[in-house]
Amino acid sequence: MFAPTPGFPQTLGALRTSRYSEDRIAGRSVKDEVRNNLICKIQRGETLFPTVLGYDDTVIPQIVNAILSKHNFILLGLRGQAKTRIIRMLTTLLDEWTPYIAGCEIRDNPYRPICRRCCNLLDEMGDDTPVAFLSREQRYVEKLATPDVTIADMIGDIDPIKAARSGHNISDELTVHYGLLPRANRGIFAINELPDLAGKIQVGLFNIMQEGDVQIKGYPVRLPLDLLLVFTANPEDYTARGKIITPLKDRIGSEIRTHYPPTLEQAMAITTQESWTERQSPVQIQIPGYIREIIEQIAFLAREDKKIDKRSGVSQRLPISVLENVVSNAERRALRARDHLAAPRVLDIYAALPSITGKLELEYEGELKGGETVARELIRQAVGKVYTNYFDGVNVAPIVQWFEIGGTMKLDEALPAAAMVRQLSAIQGLMEKVGALGLKLGEPDAVLASAAEFILEGLYAHRRISRSEERGFAAEERRREPPDETRSRPKRQFN
Repeated sequence: MFAPTPGFPQTLGALRTSRYSEDRIAGRSVKDEVRNNLICKIQRGETLFPTVLGYDDTVIPQIVNAILSKHNFILLGLRGQAKTRIIRMLTTLLDEWTPYIAGCEIRDNPYRPICRRCCNLLDEMGDDTPVAFLSREQRYVEKLATPDVTIADMIGDIDPIKAARSGHNISDELTVHYGLLPRANRGIFAINELPDLAGKIQVGLFNIMQEGDVQIKGYPVRLPLDLLLVFTANPEDYTARGKIITPLKDRIGSEIRTHYPPTLEQAMAITTQESWTERQSPVQIQIPGYIREIIEQIAFLAREDKKIDKRSGVSQRLPISVLENVVSNAERRALRARDHLAAPRVLDIYAALPSITGKLELEYEGELKGGETVARELIRQAVGKVYTNYFDGVNVAPIVQWFEIGGTMKLDEALPAAAMVRQLSAIQGLMEKVGALGLKLGEPDAVLASAAEFILEGLYAHRRISRSEERGFAAEERRREPPDETRSRPKRQFN
């Protein structure tokens, strides 16, 4: 049984006289449909992938070329590079509604059916053949490749129970239980992590990609499927010998490389778009720009760090998760202190270590140090780099001198923001320097406390002052040079 689509033709005869006429639907493949709709979008000046940032001049033009060429294509990239998001957004290039023969498992074209059941139905009922409609979302099928996937899962198998119930011979096409590929007919079929698919399953994709048909269980069942095939893979797995068979690589029309955001500004835009920071809360949340920059710099530095495995990559999900965790820690502090405004501080980034360590795949040297130690080093380096951007050339000598003459400052996280500002104001010249961050002394206490602490953390990152759990911030200990033994030791006399 099927549910008729309200407002659409219900029979083949009515379909012929509608906007879904035979001239428009019969001879057009999915690749033709996607290509035509893409051309229309380009001509109208529409944004093709509106939530995918940083690919406008690199990846997206290559995807457009592949679609215009009617290619099956693969996206090669490390984790967290929006590969899955891109392939799922390809559905926007499909027609909003597409007719098919009602009740058909493989969504047969009403004008050109390919399965035995629909051919028989069309011969029997003619223009009275019932039709239904698929939305563009229903025409997208995605499969995560795993080693346990079988040919029956992907292509199909003979169903002896169906044969027994219908009274057909087991070799009859009507006894076939279709797999994912046939059920994706007249749509987009995506396989994530293609190299994880077993070799014999990869072989099963050959005919579909080149000849456009499938064979089931050795029986001469020919199904010329109409599909756009899209794959994703990690470059290391894709190029490693034995991971993907050469004939399958040869049949993929375009190989497109994705990448991480090339600039800090693009990365921050992605993190801002994807992170959950606009949340309902009893306290107002205000995230300083330098905190966003530090969080993003952590990911950039991690991608270059020799202690972290570059083959696995550092996902863009890392700064997204860190920012969410940082905001939550600031929110928790404000709630406990009964402040009305929460402004994240550098200490909140250290509190977000659990959202960093789980996303780093360490090399041997990193394993020896430990994930938390590596993450703390990254935070310190990131703070130092962002601090330099704001305070290069700014005279902070009075602050350093305050510590050198014996001053110490241990900050209590539980203090309300106003109390924290009073405590930090005791440091000579500190509050005057917040102007380098574009702030004024009339800013909310939570914002001023965050800025002042950032200055201290920046000085610590550049080893101008020290910081410890016991004393907090203090003067940097100077290493004394050992005495010159040649001066104190009497010279040996020779006769």
